[in-house]
Amino acid sequence: MKVKNLVGERFKERPSDCVVDSHALMVRGGYIKQVANGIFSLFPPARRVTQKIEQIIREEMDRIDGQEVLFPVVLPGSLWMESGRYQSVDNTLARFSDRNGTPMVLGMTHEEAAVQLVREYANTYNRYPFMIYQIQTKFRDEARPRAGLIRVREFTMKDGYSFHTSQEDLEKYYARCYRAYERIYARAGAPEVIAVKSDSGMMGGSVSHEYMLLTDIGEDSIVICPDCGYRANMEAADNIVAPTRAEDAPLTKVATPGCKTIEEVVEYLKGDAVHSAKAVVYQTNLEDKFVVVFLRGDLEVNETKLTNYLGENVHPAVVTEDSPVVAGFIGPVGISPDVKVVFDSSLKGSNGLICGANEQDFHYTGLDMDRDVPGAAFVDVAKAFTGGICPVCGKPHLTISRGIEVGNIFQLGTKYSKSMGMTYTDQDGNSQYPIMGCYGVGVGRLAASIAEASHDNYGPIWPISIAPWSVEVCCLRADDAQTKEISEKLYNQLENAGIDTLYDDRDIRPGAMFSDADLLGAPIRVVVSPKNLANGEIEINTRDKKIQVKVPVVEAFDKVREIIATLQAEIDATVPESI
Repeated sequence: MKVKNLVGERFKERPSDCVVDSHALMVRGGYIKQVANGIFSLFPPARRVTQKIEQIIREEMDRIDGQEVLFPVVLPGSLWMESGRYQSVDNTLARFSDRNGTPMVLGMTHEEAAVQLVREYANTYNRYPFMIYQIQTKFRDEARPRAGLIRVREFTMKDGYSFHTSQEDLEKYYARCYRAYERIYARAGAPEVIAVKSDSGMMGGSVSHEYMLLTDIGEDSIVICPDCGYRANMEAADNIVAPTRAEDAPLTKVATPGCKTIEEVVEYLKGDAVHSAKAVVYQTNLEDKFVVVFLRGDLEVNETKLTNYLGENVHPAVVTEDSPVVAGFIGPVGISPDVKVVFDSSLKGSNGLICGANEQDFHYTGLDMDRDVPGAAFVDVAKAFTGGICPVCGKPHLTISRGIEVGNIFQLGTKYSKSMGMTYTDQDGNSQYPIMGCYGVGVGRLAASIAEASHDNYGPIWPISIAPWSVEVCCLRADDAQTKEISEKLYNQLENAGIDTLYDDRDIRPGAMFSDADLLGAPIRVVVSPKNLANGEIEINTRDKKIQVKVPVVEAFDKVREIIATLQAEIDATVPESI
């Protein structure tokens, strides 16, 4: 490919609407163009990157016995009604009616389509286990698309679905897929991606993991224990704290005029938030019933844990004079029976606490949970925090990092097979529901995430395995016959050897040529110039500047192949064995 024929513009200025570097560089480098909010077209460089990622994914899915299929983007709403998700999923699911008034949806994920495809085929035990996967367009009507391809509405995703006759068999396959994902990210040049325990959300299931690329611009908070390696998404991370203990004291009502926040109360009473029980008030989405969460005053409610515990979604409460709670003064002693009360486990076994007295301008001191709230049930609904206790090794060394989710895997169980009536006959002639697993990778998001993790001020630094072109040949003086001849000969040699090569023979300044080369990010740059040819040499550099050499003209082709092999070997060394 010649740069002068490459569709797309490259420019120097950073676009004002790009908040993260990968987005800015992919716009500047002629990779993507926005069509609508969260919807992009891909120019050839981006498409070449995503095609290479897709090929890695295909090879790894085929390696673990996956079979590629293709589901429709547009699906009948009736399939989603069978599973119950047509009603339960929020407005991220795009619903519409066709010309006949039939409810339809745009596929945001394809569990229902997978079950519909195989439920007649897989009607007997001897057709299990199996896994089917696709690489297909999805649409999720995200409320806040951002960061270019990192959070979009339309995207390409690999999603796979496995079917099993036992939980044991699912767990064995889940381990194989877990390892296959580690191989995918390592082969794509992102070995720093880590797997974390996650919340299954709308997907359902009891066990799930997300694959996170750690970066400061990530939207997800990752809880990590540096001592034992425990890792979990904030939504799923266990929060463990020791009970707050103090000298026994009677429950005493004290005046706290105008003190409504926990900060105001503890300051007025000369206490601290750790020795308090604060109340956070919600209402259920369906019936607006009040839910009060009591937790240690320095902690925050993890709303994902709370909704999972309640089995329904909630929103922050709107408290009026007619409400069954007194805003700013809510406490567990004497609270209205019309309120659903949830006690976070951070309060279990604690005493000497400050809490609301359910009366305007009054709080209690000396709250003892065992004495004053006998029979209280405790559940973990708080966010983990820096310095918290690790649930695995028990050390108080938890740290919080940021990350971008680039994949996820779920043990779905029978959620979809049961709701959609998929059964098989077992060896004893009994009807059973197959057990499912689900495995997803966002292709465009992975490409953008790698650019975010590996770039400098001038452009992406693509790994050799997914770079749009492995080599770029820069002919600095196309008007010089010798320079032109040697440049084209080397370009043709590389192309004929099956090496993806970009050739720039435009009549432009070297600085402009190198600037474009930085944006296009080929891992190896070959510079042919009259100055170097005067010494019988060609200059070869790597994009990351780790290799900068001049070699005789006759050795240039072999040197390029040697560097390609070295760069690929560095990636291969990070790839774990498959299971």
